[in-house]
Amino acid sequence: MALDLSRTLAEFRATGDSDMAFGGPVVADGTAIDITGLHSARTRSLQGLRVRSGFGLGGKALLLGRPTSVTSYHHARGITHQYDEPVRAERLETVTALPIVVDRVPRMVVYLGHRAQVVLGDVWYDAFLPLVRRAEREIAVDDEVRRRLGRLRGLGHTPEPAAPQVRLTRADLRDISDELADLAALVEDDALRARLEDVRSRVERGRSPAASPDRRTARGAAPTGLAAREIDVLAQIALGQSNREVAASLGLVESTVKSYLKNAMRKLHATNRVHAVRLAREAGVID
Repeated sequence: MALDLSRTLAEFRATGDSDMAFGGPVVADGTAIDITGLHSARTRSLQGLRVRSGFGLGGKALLLGRPTSVTSYHHARGITHQYDEPVRAERLETVTALPIVVDRVPRMVVYLGHRAQVVLGDVWYDAFLPLVRRAEREIAVDDEVRRRLGRLRGLGHTPEPAAPQVRLTRADLRDISDELADLAALVEDDALRARLEDVRSRVERGRSPAASPDRRTARGAAPTGLAAREIDVLAQIALGQSNREVAASLGLVESTVKSYLKNAMRKLHATNRVHAVRLAREAGVID
C-alpha cells in the first residue's frame, strides 16, 4: 500500500483539530490493524500495537467497516478494553477510528484522539470525506499498479533452465509497451513514472527494427516518446472530441483520459490541448 502514512495522519489531525492521530494498515487476512504511524504523540506506547478485529475501538471499526467513536474512552461500554494501557499513556479521552475501505474491504484505520471529552457532530465527520476518498484512490491505484506489474512479470517470465527459452514476439513487446504506458499514466510519483517510461523506451527500441504495418510503428518510434494510448487520445481530441467523448470512444474512464492527456502535454511541452495536437501533428504521430 503506497500511501504516505505520515502525511495522511498529519492531514487528518489538522482537519479534525485533534490532539493526535495514529493508525496503520489492516493485515492481509483482515484480522487485525498494525499501528505503524503516530502524529503528535507524547509517548511511543501505541507504536507497533496490533489491534485485533472486534477488539477495542479500532477493532470494532474494522469489524463494522464504518467510523466508530467514544466520548469517554476508558468508560465506554460499547467496546472491549484490552488496549486501555497504551491509550491511557497518551491521556486520550475522546477517540475516533476511521476505516479506509477499498472495494468493500478495510485496508487501513486512522485514529483521531482528543485529550478532553469532545462531542463530535456530523459536520466534524463530513470534513474527512475528501481525505478518506483520496486515501481510497491512492490505495486503489497502488493495487492496480501492482496487478499490472505482476502481469508484466508473467509476460517476461523465463521458464526453468531445462525448458526451452521463451522468445517474446513483437506483439508481446507491444503489449508490454502499452501496459507500461498505462502504468506511467496511473502513478503520481515522478521518479517511478520516469523509471516506467525509461523501461518502455527500451522495450520500444527492442521492437522498432521489425515494426508492424500499424500507422504509428510504420513511421518509426515517435520522437516525442508518446505512448500508444496517449497518441490515441490526441487523435480523438484532434477530431474535436471532449474528454468525455474521448473516454466513450476509447472505452476508458474520463479521469484516465485526463491522465493520458496530461502526460502527452508534458512530453510534448505543450501549454494546452490544442497546442498538444498541433505538436503531435508536426511530429508525425497523428494525422
